[in-house]
Order: sequence, then structure tokens, then C-alpha cells
Amino acid sequence: MAEEVSNKQIILRDYVKGFPKESDMTLKASTVKLKVPEDCSDALLVKNLYLSCDPYMRSRMRKIEGSYVESFTPGSAITGYGVAKIVDSSHPNFKKGDLVWGITGWEEYSLIRSTQGLFKIHHTDLPLSYYTGILGMAGHTAYCGFYEVCSPKKGEYVFISAASGAVGQLVGQFAKLLGCYVVGSAGSKDKVDLLKNKFGYDDAFNYKEEPDLNAALKRCFPNGIDIYFENVGGKMLDAVLLNMRLHGRIAVCGMISQYNLEEPEGTHNLFCLITKRIRMEGFLVFDYYHLYPKYLEMVLPLIKDGKINYVEDIAEGLENAPTALIGLFSGRNVGKQVVVVARE
Repeated sequence: MAEEVSNKQIILRDYVKGFPKESDMTLKASTVKLKVPEDCSDALLVKNLYLSCDPYMRSRMRKIEGSYVESFTPGSAITGYGVAKIVDSSHPNFKKGDLVWGITGWEEYSLIRSTQGLFKIHHTDLPLSYYTGILGMAGHTAYCGFYEVCSPKKGEYVFISAASGAVGQLVGQFAKLLGCYVVGSAGSKDKVDLLKNKFGYDDAFNYKEEPDLNAALKRCFPNGIDIYFENVGGKMLDAVLLNMRLHGRIAVCGMISQYNLEEPEGTHNLFCLITKRIRMEGFLVFDYYHLYPKYLEMVLPLIKDGKINYVEDIAEGLENAPTALIGLFSGRNVGKQVVVVARE
């Protein structure tokens, strides 16, 4: 008989309207057997070590149709990216003791029925938590969004919103390594200082202290913007469109300012796409997973040589996961928000 152990879970109570609250989620006690059920072929039972808090998870808290990700199921454990250790496996390509990153449950142990989009971790000489960020989905998002979607060139003018977050902090550093002029926006003085002093941005500003975003961008980019890495949407996007240069590129990664609104804000300056011949393209990291080995080949030496800086915001314990996730939407986190469930 397989050993049965406790399995704490973070449950979504019901679909959420407006700004989510910690009370929309609850910690539930359950149990799990440490063995893949006999009727599950090619499945894994994993012990979760680190969980990733990501803005896209907000959209999964409402009932949505036709989205690229499914809604969470009220009454069940929510899911997201994480790092885990395999406890038992019925899959020929994964064995007990392997470390993996990919979609898992917000719980101590998860049964993973499909290994699609699950990656083995081979480089364990860096912190495992990095696979929730710089070596995982967030890092790969920054890589494919900047290099594949934006097609950057040395010397171009690059602007990044939400620039101190998990993706933004890396996009800016990739751009600097390429020889671009880089400016970022963030929501506090400490984050602005981080952009300038740790991540090497040429300039940065606190958008909360700027009554006129158009004027702020003109001050930072008197010659205009070639590349905008979009994480925010709303008023920021409208102001950026006015400041784009001819043949500029906008990679639409996220729009966190819109996620908690019942009626999204309109965008008024889209005519600039025509007059300035701007290419604006949304993208999903899933479409670029075939490039993940190429990304690791590039980024691992940069990390080990100290050419890339990376900041994590660590929350200890599964019980603190709701607080950590909700904090994303008020900018409480500094850097990549990670939840520690267990340290192996």
C-alpha cells in the first residue's frame, strides 16, 4: 500500500469580480497517496517545491470562454507554474527523483496527468527557484518577446513598462547587452532605483508620480521609441503610441492595468499604428517553447558570469501564497514573486 500523507491546497472559492482578495482563496487540508494511480498512464506524482505568482493567473479567476488558458475550477486547487520533484512516475521519460518545471497545482503534492510543456531541470548549480523565473517561463517570455517579436538592433531606443517585474527586469538587461538605450517605468522610488542601479537602465521613472505620461516619455525619449515591451496597457499604451518612431515595434506581453477592470479602458491613439507604420504584436510564450534550449544556451553563461542580475521576492509557506499573488496587482512585490512550498 502506498503511503498516504497530508496535502495542503490553495482553493479558489468562486469566480472573482473586480480586484481579487486573499479571502477569494482558502487553504484546505487534504491527503494524497504517494503513488501514481494504476489507471493513469504517462503520469507523474510530484512534490512541489516552488510556485510562481504570475499576473495572467488573474484572468483564470473569472469565467472565460475561448481564452488561451482555462478558467480555474472553484472548489479545486488553483494551478500555475512551479518547480517540483518527482515522487512517482508511470511515464518512461521521467523517473523518481527528477526535478521538473512547468504547470503544477498550488498544493504540496500534485498528480500531473500530461507532461506536455513540462521541462526536466538539468542545471542544478543555480537556485531551483530560478526555474519559476529567469530560467523558466518568465525568462523565456522576455527572450522570445524581445528577440523574436521586437527584432532589436544595436543603438535602438527601448521602453519597458512594469520594468522591475519578472519579465521586465530581464528585457531591459537583454536590451542593454545588445547596446540599446533603455528606459523603464515602475511604481515606486525603490523600484526606479533598482532599475537604474542594479539592472543598468539608462533612465527610469515612477509612473505614479507622473501627471502626464506623454510628457514623461518625451523627456526620456526626445528622439522617440523604437521598441516598446508592453506589460501594462491602458493610459501607458496610449502615451507610448504618441512617442513611437517610424517603423517601431511593440511586443504585447501583458496588460496588468486592465486585469481587474470589469470594462477595459479604451485605447485612443491607435491611428499612430498607421501614420508611423508601427508593428504591434501580441505573443504567447507557448509558441516559442521550441527555442527554450537556445535560450538556456544564451542565458546560463550570462548568469554565471554576473552579466545578468536577477531579483526574487520570496514568500515562505503555501499558506502565504494568496497574499503573494494578490500583491502583484498593487505592485507590492519587488522582482519575481516566488512562493516556497518546500526546499526538497
